[in-house]
Amino acid sequence: MAVQNLYDLSPALRLMIMGLVVALGPLAWVWLHHKHAPVTRRLRVLTLVTLFLTFDLVIFGAFTRLTDSGLGCPDWPGCYGSASPVGAQMHIEAAQSAMPTGPVTHTKAWIEMIHRYLATGVGVLILTLAVVSWLERKRAHISPVWPAVTLLWVCLQGAFGALTVTMKLFPAIVTLHLLGGLVLLALLRAQSVRYAQAQEASGVVEMSTGTRFFVIAAFALLWLQVALGGWVSTNYAVLACTDFPSCQNSLWPAMDFSQGFTLWRELGAGHDGANISFQALTAIHYAHRLAAYVVFAALLLLAARLYRVPALRPDACWLAGLTLLQAATGLSNVVLGWPLVAAVAHTGGAAALVVVLTGIVFSSRSNPSPVHASKWKASRLSA
Repeated sequence: MAVQNLYDLSPALRLMIMGLVVALGPLAWVWLHHKHAPVTRRLRVLTLVTLFLTFDLVIFGAFTRLTDSGLGCPDWPGCYGSASPVGAQMHIEAAQSAMPTGPVTHTKAWIEMIHRYLATGVGVLILTLAVVSWLERKRAHISPVWPAVTLLWVCLQGAFGALTVTMKLFPAIVTLHLLGGLVLLALLRAQSVRYAQAQEASGVVEMSTGTRFFVIAAFALLWLQVALGGWVSTNYAVLACTDFPSCQNSLWPAMDFSQGFTLWRELGAGHDGANISFQALTAIHYAHRLAAYVVFAALLLLAARLYRVPALRPDACWLAGLTLLQAATGLSNVVLGWPLVAAVAHTGGAAALVVVLTGIVFSSRSNPSPVHASKWKASRLSA
């Protein structure tokens, strides 16, 4: 059997057409329901629709990874040089016959390709946002910077998607691909906030400098925890600890942080190229668990503090609810043996937290305390 090239661009045009077909539905809906609305409103609605589909893409990406379908089609961007598994049926059957439980099966191929179709459709929508915002920048008084940055990022994310396949699920690449998807969500959420502010649908919420600092610190902690969680998932280290709150009947089990956090290595390999040790997997898992305690407390405290700001009470409720959901799904992954539903929900909860906190960050700003403001006004009057 001939060796399949890792990159085969022959089906690229057909995949682009497929992405256009996926994007036509949302584009038609936005146009029909908002064709008489101002440009900023149409762009905001399209951004929110794209945000929703990108969230679905992140969830389906987690499903693809957790069902071991990431190599369901061993080449990129198509499947054995075809635009769908239908055209690659003979190759898939041969691979499945040679290794029935291997990475290539008909089901895994379809999961992988549906993920690519959805990703291409999201790319078309982001390209549309960038083009329209550039064309309407003067008439609608909007900046095309955010859509342009988002377009550049989705291109980079596509490159990481290709490397995920061609580098055979290299943990660092897969983790960066997951983080890239969440950054894309954050960019789209920030973009939607800016459009809402441009059409005066919502203003900027003012808060104390201390609360604002707390928001930024919690946002940074969330990204750190997401990165640690991605590292756990891509190294399949979830089941290194199957009890709670202890791990392997100890509050400090044997761990090898040096090997576990050697970032540039192949899947299942240690820093010396040999098989990764169980102690290294334990270190990966336990680092994520210890950080989770800190992030859990920080997010709940932040939610309580934001609840005092009337304009942010809905966000505070979402933040608290999603934090509790993350704790529940994370615990379920450990004690129930990493069930697929809980694992996918855990990724979805992280993505939702990123969306909510990004909205809070970009819709708020710090406001000097009344004492400082009074002193500033007094100094101006005396001058």
